[in-house]
Amino acid sequence: MKKTVLVTGGAGYIGSHAVRQLLDHDFDVIVVDNLSTGHVKAVDPRAKLYLGDVRDLNFLAGVFKNNTIDGVMHFAGKIIVPESVGDPTAYFDDNIQAVVSVIRCMHAYGVKNFVFSSTAAVYGTAKTTVISEDAPLHPESPYGFSKLAAEHLIAFAERAYGIKHVIFRYFNVAGASLDSKIGEAHPVESHLIPVIINAGLSGKEMQIFGNDYETRDGTCLRDYIHVVDLAEAHVLGMEHLLKDGESATINLGSQNGFTNKEILTTVDKVLKEEHLSEGVKWKFGPRRAGDPAAIVASNERAKKILGWTPKYDLETMIKSAIAWKNTHKNLYNDKNGTKIAFDKEDMKHIAKVRPVSYNELVKKGVYSGIEHYDDIVGARIEKALTK
Repeated sequence: MKKTVLVTGGAGYIGSHAVRQLLDHDFDVIVVDNLSTGHVKAVDPRAKLYLGDVRDLNFLAGVFKNNTIDGVMHFAGKIIVPESVGDPTAYFDDNIQAVVSVIRCMHAYGVKNFVFSSTAAVYGTAKTTVISEDAPLHPESPYGFSKLAAEHLIAFAERAYGIKHVIFRYFNVAGASLDSKIGEAHPVESHLIPVIINAGLSGKEMQIFGNDYETRDGTCLRDYIHVVDLAEAHVLGMEHLLKDGESATINLGSQNGFTNKEILTTVDKVLKEEHLSEGVKWKFGPRRAGDPAAIVASNERAKKILGWTPKYDLETMIKSAIAWKNTHKNLYNDKNGTKIAFDKEDMKHIAKVRPVSYNELVKKGVYSGIEHYDDIVGARIEKALTK
């Protein structure tokens, strides 16, 4: 019998690739996304798509109530380090409150398998270049702290509710599907490889942030992983839990690092070879707040527990990202956000759900009595203020 996985943030870059991999591995898939950064057209039409915010308990409980769900993959959240430094409360709201909401619904509706998308940013600047899962945790940005707090919450949820988990800490993700149907699509790119590609294709100048780090060329050194490899690992993580595997925290990476300058040189080379650019224009800029000097993953635990090793090298990541950009010059030809106009094909794809009432949520244990009381009082205050 097919298993059903709920994927939060499944219309986003990584989530949409995970959805495809799950479907190709014969899972049924339900996607929940508020389209703050995702795209309807990124979601495989074989999946069921609900539009809504996972922090909305009434909405999310409705999704759980109306479907038999065997496991959850959680991708929804904010991911940009510099943005988190400027707006930390938004990151704690998105990245922790969303996990609270998901775990509450999982507990209420008896779902026991949780795959969580975390980050290597929980390590901060490590004392060793190759980082194992047992390395000290010293996040240097609100983003990293928010993910680490969510990890602790997930561990407590196992003790309290018996929800098993696989937490993936991964490093820089790049590339696109090998058929170029889905890829990275943000109104403003912040990730290095698409930023360099955009600069090469447009002729505009881009910046490398910092040239005085303690690395081989002074620029930040990172581990890169192809998004298809990453999605495959998430499927293996879910299969591990569904086979009654133990909870685990696992790094995902290639165990090899590349500096920002090396990435730039490789992108520049590929663009020139494919006659798409005469060269990337660039300059050094100042360091960005919260950026550690060097982070490279040990992937030994991923090999041991999941039998996972990455298949795709850096050049494949870059070539697939360029192919995606070159064939989708308008990305998904939509506008990010919930106000976009859907076409008829999109509307066929979107499922509807009746939100669960507050009274039912209290009975299911999703809301405690005091929270329900606060909701009632809040509604009365709001009504009084609007008179």
